[in-house]
Amino acid sequence: MEKIVFVKSDIRHYVKTVISEKIEKLKNFIEFTLEASRDIKKTPKYDSMREEMQEEIYQMQRQLGALNDLKRNMSKVLNTPTEKIQLGSLVITNKARFYISVSLGEFFFEGDRFYAISPESPMAKKMMGMKSGDAFTLNNIYQEIVEVI
Repeated sequence: MEKIVFVKSDIRHYVKTVISEKIEKLKNFIEFTLEASRDIKKTPKYDSMREEMQEEIYQMQRQLGALNDLKRNMSKVLNTPTEKIQLGSLVITNKARFYISVSLGEFFFEGDRFYAISPESPMAKKMMGMKSGDAFTLNNIYQEIVEVI
């Protein structure tokens, strides 16, 4: 079986790009919603519609803040090779591929499925300090660490 080679810097760049794209989309959507709320004509439902739109804008601004936090946290993620699992490690197990960075969740990179997980997640906490060849069980799922990049 041919070994697949993953370039951690490419994956890191991809995660940063995904976060930046989400930020831009959300900024555009907030601006669109603000414009739409200004264009609402006085109708019997004017106040309630405007109030709902303000609530929607508030929720999007909270999401934007969370995405900006992810972007800021990504700048702390190391891009150097590691033997033991730590922040910035790319971990290949017999079940999945984990990028210990920020809590972005599942993503696909060059046709492969990865999970960007926070170092605070139960999975990352379980794996921290482990190295290739180690194994662990979380939620009754046994996994062997095949490679740490």
